[in-house]
Amino acid sequence: MDQPKDGERCPWCGTDPLYVDYHDTVWGRPETDDLALFEKLCLDGQQAGLSWITILRKQQGYREAYDHFDPEKIVRYDDAKVAELLANPGIIRNRLKVQSIIRNARGFLAFRERDESFAEFLWSFVDYRPIQNQWRAFQEIPVTTGEAEAMSKALKKQGFNFVGPTIVYAFMQATGMVNDHLVQCPAHGPCHELGTKAPLF
Repeated sequence: MDQPKDGERCPWCGTDPLYVDYHDTVWGRPETDDLALFEKLCLDGQQAGLSWITILRKQQGYREAYDHFDPEKIVRYDDAKVAELLANPGIIRNRLKVQSIIRNARGFLAFRERDESFAEFLWSFVDYRPIQNQWRAFQEIPVTTGEAEAMSKALKKQGFNFVGPTIVYAFMQATGMVNDHLVQCPAHGPCHELGTKAPLF
C-alpha cells in the first residue's frame, strides 16, 4: 500500500513516527480476530483520561505484563500479580485499570465458553460491514454514535468495564468498524476498499 505523504494524513497523528505508523498501517483497517479485538478493547480502556499515544508507547509493555493478553492466564491473576502490575512502570499503574483487564478477560472467556465469536458480537453493531464516512474536516468527526452507545451498553451487560461510549467509538475507529479517515487522507481509500469487500462474517 502506498504510504501517505507527510502533511496529507489525518491531523490527529501529528509527526510522531510511532503515531504516524499506527495511522498508516493500523487505524481504520478492519480487525476480525477475537484476541486482537480483546487486546485493543482493553488498551482503549487504559486510555481513559489520557492520550492514545501514551498507551501506544506502552503497548509492548502491556503485552509483556499481561501475558500477551492471554485471557486464560489473565483470569488467574491473584493479589500478588496485581501488586506486581501496580509496580510495573511499563503500564499505567492504576488499580481500577489493572483490575479492568482482569474483569474484561472474564467477560471475553464467557463468549468462548458459550462457543460464541467475540468478533461477530462486536461487528454485529455495524451489520458486519464497516461504516464508510466521508468527513472533510477533523471537527466533523463525532466522539460517539448510536452504534457505539449500543455496543457500550451491551459490553457492560456482558461484564466489561472501561467501555463507555467514547472509548468504544475510539475502539470502533481503530479496528475499522468505521472508516473515519478524512476523505482527502490517502489512507481513506485503502480502508474504504478493505471495508467494501465481501461481508466479514
